[in-house]
Amino acid sequence: MTYLHVHKSAEGIRVEVTGDWTIANAAGLEAELDTLPLQLDIPVCFQPGQLTQLDLTGAWLLWRKVKELQDQGQQAELANFDSKHFKFLDDLPEPQEELEGHHLPGLRAGLAGIGRFAIREKEQNAAALAFLGRIFSSLVRVAPHPHRWRFKDIAHHTYATGIQAIPIVALIAFLISIVLAYQGADQLARFGAKIYTVNLVAISVLREMGVLLTAIMVAGRSGSAFAAQIGFMKINEEVNALSTMGFDPYEILVIPRIVALVIVLPLLTLLADLMGMVGAGFLSVYMLDLSMTQFFHRAIDSIGLNTFLVGIVKAPVFAFLIGFIGTMRGMQVSGSAESVGQQTTNAVVQSIFLVIMADALFSVVFSWIGF
Repeated sequence: MTYLHVHKSAEGIRVEVTGDWTIANAAGLEAELDTLPLQLDIPVCFQPGQLTQLDLTGAWLLWRKVKELQDQGQQAELANFDSKHFKFLDDLPEPQEELEGHHLPGLRAGLAGIGRFAIREKEQNAAALAFLGRIFSSLVRVAPHPHRWRFKDIAHHTYATGIQAIPIVALIAFLISIVLAYQGADQLARFGAKIYTVNLVAISVLREMGVLLTAIMVAGRSGSAFAAQIGFMKINEEVNALSTMGFDPYEILVIPRIVALVIVLPLLTLLADLMGMVGAGFLSVYMLDLSMTQFFHRAIDSIGLNTFLVGIVKAPVFAFLIGFIGTMRGMQVSGSAESVGQQTTNAVVQSIFLVIMADALFSVVFSWIGF
């Protein structure tokens, strides 16, 4: 069967499209388009003749042939077709030559890599700002209405991220304080200042190490869990189902997790501070020949209220950053389980990075104001 009928005239070549232009006839249609007798210097116009059916495959074959002729410098067009068949095709982006770094020599490869990195970072930062805006808009909408706060979900996430994390946080804080006390005592003994190990450990644990280690543990444990949980809900279309039923996914999935972390992390920081002091006390009893009572009296004398408050003030900020990154990466999951793994890894790495960066900023600010 012939699907194309060529008519030549003084104005150019008119090609009548006839028959069924559907996916079932794709092989024959493509073969006839490839063997179409055309001259490059004569305009070509494709028009429907006795066209019985035209689906997306047939439209794409015609559209591709016209684009191919236009790329060769020939004047070609589609006329008198229903525009709905070609609307989607006309919106397709033009193919661009991919500039991979290993195809470019020297300086150009480096500049291309920097450009790609800058574009990715710009897109990620824009997405993060948009997600942050959605969080705050949801909070503003929910805050005046206590009945809209999902207290059961908050309690569940408080238990999962807080109570279940007590053993690992307590153990890590205890061991790290022993390491600090041992290394500090070993170095200070060379100057005859071994007793100041108590001051060193007390200030380090309460001001920096307690909250920082707790935040890192929570980021690895709970931030990854948030990303994985929401990610699998995205894959299973549960998030879309919530939107379809008229619920706000941010109100149900994001806000309770972030609120739970903001509640839990200061409490875990208190626990880490306590266990850190206990660990340092045990080592001080062993190395400094102090009783536990003497250790705590000296620790209390060496620290002030501001030392304790510095660590506690950081905790809610770190908690928000961890919850924000974990839920955002979960919402960005798409496609497959591989995406869940990638976004979970991103959530852990980025939340730890932001926590450390925020801690550095806090240190600079507190030093500047003398706190």
